[in-house]
Amino acid sequence: MRELVIEINKDIDRYKETVAMGLNAKQLLFSIASVAVGGGMVLLLYPYIGLTGAAYVTIPCVAPIALGGFYSYNGMGFYEYMGRKLYFITHNRVLLYQSTEGEQMVMSDRLEQETDKKRKKKKRKK
Repeated sequence: MRELVIEINKDIDRYKETVAMGLNAKQLLFSIASVAVGGGMVLLLYPYIGLTGAAYVTIPCVAPIALGGFYSYNGMGFYEYMGRKLYFITHNRVLLYQSTEGEQMVMSDRLEQETDKKRKKKKRKK
């Protein structure tokens, strides 16, 4: 009778299943989408503005699509990260500081400190 041996990757937390060409399903989907959108835009714009102009217009449009599949920061995908970033940029509440001490309180504290200094000077002179 033979033993059944199953090898398990030692670093199982970092294991990622690949679908094709070393890419997982999400990366492959976004790669295909970015190539399709980029190719379509270049083909549509080429007769009007030339190849270089079409490339300059296409790249900023295709970059967010490609980043959606490959970019990851603190476990968040590109769209989730940018959504949170935009939320915190636009929905910041104004923080106001309100002193618990009014102007009269500050002035009375200063007067009190000055009188204490005068008393100490008088005691030193005696």
